[in-house]
Amino acid sequence: MDNLLHFVQTVNSYLSDYILVILLIGVGLWYSIKTNFVQVRCFGEGMKKVFGNLKLNGEKHESGMSSFQALATAIAAQVGTGNIVGVATALAIGGPGALFWMWVTALVGMMTKFAEIILAMKYREKTPSGRWVGGAMYFIRNGLGRKWAWMGVFFSVFGIIACVGTGNLVQVNAIAVSLQNTFSVPTWVTGIVLLFLLSLILLGGVKRIGAVAGRLVP
Repeated sequence: MDNLLHFVQTVNSYLSDYILVILLIGVGLWYSIKTNFVQVRCFGEGMKKVFGNLKLNGEKHESGMSSFQALATAIAAQVGTGNIVGVATALAIGGPGALFWMWVTALVGMMTKFAEIILAMKYREKTPSGRWVGGAMYFIRNGLGRKWAWMGVFFSVFGIIACVGTGNLVQVNAIAVSLQNTFSVPTWVTGIVLLFLLSLILLGGVKRIGAVAGRLVP
C-alpha cells in the first residue's frame, strides 16, 4: 500500500503541477483567442439566458423539468466535495493569492466548457425512442471520424470509473464515516439507506430527479 500510495502521489504531482495546468489553461486560452473572448463579450447575454426566464414555479418543459429545477439539477451535478474542500484547501495553503488564480482559470475554463457543450450539441444523436444523446464520446466519433471511435470508447469507460470510483464511492463513504463518528451509525446501514433513497430518485427518471434537486439544492 505504501508503494502504491507513493506511485499515485508521484503521478498526481506531475499531472496536477504541470500537465493539467498547461492543458487546461492553454486550451482555454486558445479557445478564448479564437472566439475573441466570447465569455467576456457575451457574459451579459449568457446571464440573461440562464436567469432571464427563471421562475421558482415555472412551467415545465418537454423534459419534465421547470427552469428552476433544471438549474438546481445542473448545480447539484457541479457542486460537490471537490468544489468546497478544494477551494478551502487552496486558500489555506496558498493564501488570498490563490483566489486570483482560481478566477483566472475559471475565466479561461469557461471556454473549455463552452466548446464542450457546442460540440456535444452539434454531434449529438437521436435514439430510436426519440431521446437525444450526446457528449464527448459522440463528438469524438462523429466529429473526428470513425477511426477515432476508440478514443470515445476509452472516454466512456474512464467516465464510468470516475463516476463510480471518485464520485459516488468517495461521497457515500464521507457520509457513512461522518454518521458513524458522530452518531455511531454503522457504515453498512448508511449504505443501504442511501441505496434505497437514491434508487427511488433515479428510477423515477428526469422528473423525479428535478423535483428532488429543486427542493434539496437551495
